[in-house]
Amino acid sequence: MHTLKANPAESPAVTPAVTPAVTPPKRALRIEIAPSTLYRIVALVVGLALITQMVPVILVLVVALMLVGTLNPSVQALEKRGIKRTPAIFIVFGVLMLVTGTVLVFTVPAIVTQVATLVKQEPELRAKLVSFLASYPLTATLASTVKSFQYAAVFKSFGAQALVMSRDLLEIVAYGAGSFFLALYIMIDRDRLRGALFAAIPRGHHIKLSRILLRLEVIVGGYVRGQVVTCALMGAFLFVLLTATGVPNALAIAAFGGIADVLPFVGIFLTMIPAVFAALAVSPAAATIVLVLLLCYEEFESRVLVPLVYGRALRLPSSIVLFALIAGGSLYGIAGALLALPVAAALLMLVEELKMELPGEATQDADCATAREDTVGEAEYLRRTDGMPAEEAAGVAVEMTSLRVTLEREAEAAEEAAQKAAAEAEEAAKKAAAESTAQAREAAEAAAQEAAVKAKEAADKARQAAAAGAEVGPQPASNSN
Repeated sequence: MHTLKANPAESPAVTPAVTPAVTPPKRALRIEIAPSTLYRIVALVVGLALITQMVPVILVLVVALMLVGTLNPSVQALEKRGIKRTPAIFIVFGVLMLVTGTVLVFTVPAIVTQVATLVKQEPELRAKLVSFLASYPLTATLASTVKSFQYAAVFKSFGAQALVMSRDLLEIVAYGAGSFFLALYIMIDRDRLRGALFAAIPRGHHIKLSRILLRLEVIVGGYVRGQVVTCALMGAFLFVLLTATGVPNALAIAAFGGIADVLPFVGIFLTMIPAVFAALAVSPAAATIVLVLLLCYEEFESRVLVPLVYGRALRLPSSIVLFALIAGGSLYGIAGALLALPVAAALLMLVEELKMELPGEATQDADCATAREDTVGEAEYLRRTDGMPAEEAAGVAVEMTSLRVTLEREAEAAEEAAQKAAAEAEEAAKKAAAESTAQAREAAEAAAQEAAVKAKEAADKARQAAAAGAEVGPQPASNSN
């Protein structure tokens, strides 16, 4: 059986089928924004624009709240003495107005008179300053600059801005009065305003909200009261110092120094410039005394007075204080610098209270204990305020939080007292051990000295006996018959 093989030359050529290239359809990228998102963006932009335009109004509200936090402890103290809240509020605000008016009446005319005297004495003071600077080679150039300085250009530019500055001053006075009366109305309508705030927050967060408000009151009130105390002490110290060194117009410079002391780190340098130059017109020794004593007082204020006056109200590191001052001053000038520290302390407190977890922070046992106490307190609060209006419930929340804070402070005070007592006991034990060791050492030294004396006496007796034996000599033997 034969197999037929196909001849490749005779078979027809097979052409492979060509598949046409398929072009993928073009995809259109379409971004759709939901209408609700657009509404939120527009609302955010409009809100930011309104906030920017309402900065003075917001500052008035902030100052009013600071006054409320400052004066509320005094009102509560009067309430504990049996005075009703409304009369107590009017008493506190009346005393504040009386003290402020008295200070202004007794200081402003004297300050105006002394400033006018400084202006009249300017040529004499400048001549003394030029003479002092010219006496040293390093400051000779500065002396010629001071001597050739002309006030005409300064007064010309100042005259152009005098109207603007007077208008700004009137605005500051008006805003201050508005803050004062707004604080008065806030304290009178405290229950209704607090009830409206608590009504907008779920009841499960009322305990935390009341604690935040209480801590804000502590921060703001402690800051304002501390500023008043430190500024008053600075002004009094500077007045006594300048008066003792014979510097004229001491009251005006002391008033400026007290006002400038509201700025930490910066106020002391603003105070030194006029104080030292005014003392330099008296004598170089007076200027040196003023400079050295101001530096010493600044050290005393920063290390002793400020921690004692402010207590735990702010608890801000120095770096944060300096950064907050720079940021506040850059944004809103002097008002921003004054409000920077309580705002920074409040922000740190909010981060702590709202339990904002930072990436590098680990959960602490104290945070867990606080969370458990919050859970128990919120459950008890919900049980006690079931069916109660928001205004009354807010009062219950504040009362529970105040009691808890009081107990925590008492516990902290007891713990500090226990630690102090333990440290004192340890120190006493170390002292007793040292005393007992010293007594044992003294007893051993006394015994050694006594043994040495006895040994010396025995040696002396032995030498005396030996000497007596040597003098007598040996006895002759007796002859027996």
